[in-house]
Amino acid sequence: MMRIALVMAAIMVAGCTPITPERAADRCEERARAAQGPEIGLTLGANSDSGPFASGSIGISADAIRGLDPVAVYESCVMNLTGEPPIRPVRLRVM
Repeated sequence: MMRIALVMAAIMVAGCTPITPERAADRCEERARAAQGPEIGLTLGANSDSGPFASGSIGISADAIRGLDPVAVYESCVMNLTGEPPIRPVRLRVM
């Protein structure tokens, strides 16, 4: 029981440590890119054992569904994580 309490305390302390501005920018850029719209992945290939293969995926974020501006998503995300404005402009996907 004591071990569980120690693990829970460690998780709570880790959750309270401040995030660096650089890490916040990286994390929020990922969220802003996802807000740009659906992300589509396609894999095609072949091998000597089973022959040709294909797979695909489509992902869309809640921010994209709501039609939020990716730059605004980035800026508010950084503010929420650090309490300060972003240290650099957002780098989005080329569409």
